[in-house]
Amino acid sequence: MYRTRSNIPSLTMEVDSAFLRSLRGVLKLAEMGTMFVAFVCFAVASRPKYIAATCMEFVITFSLLLLYTLKLNKKLTLFFWPLVDLFNSLFAAVFILILSLIAVSTYTVTGTLGGGIVGFIATGLWCVDGYMLFKRITFNQPRTEATGTVK
Repeated sequence: MYRTRSNIPSLTMEVDSAFLRSLRGVLKLAEMGTMFVAFVCFAVASRPKYIAATCMEFVITFSLLLLYTLKLNKKLTLFFWPLVDLFNSLFAAVFILILSLIAVSTYTVTGTLGGGIVGFIATGLWCVDGYMLFKRITFNQPRTEATGTVK
């Protein structure tokens, strides 16, 4: 008798497309978009330090987006991912804010000014993302609905 089905486990990944349509997903996509625009501006202005910083934040944000979209946060339970995401949002906001302030105050090429302004927009997006994450993390308190009742 021939077996038509193998014992090899399937290698398909479950994709959470609802996350990409949620407010947090749209924020992550907007953060990536603004970092890409800032990267292009700094690349046109030929500013290697700014290029490296924007690339780093783009890759970190893309990694977190993939983590949530592919539901890897459910499989990799070593870290508390919302807290990691919160720290990243706060660190990225402060880091890109300082970088943008320096870029805007010392620009000699228009691309540097454009990248700094887009960096300010990204800082605002990361602050909103951090605020939303901070509101969502419960820190050992029972979760409550919008009405204030305990789930």
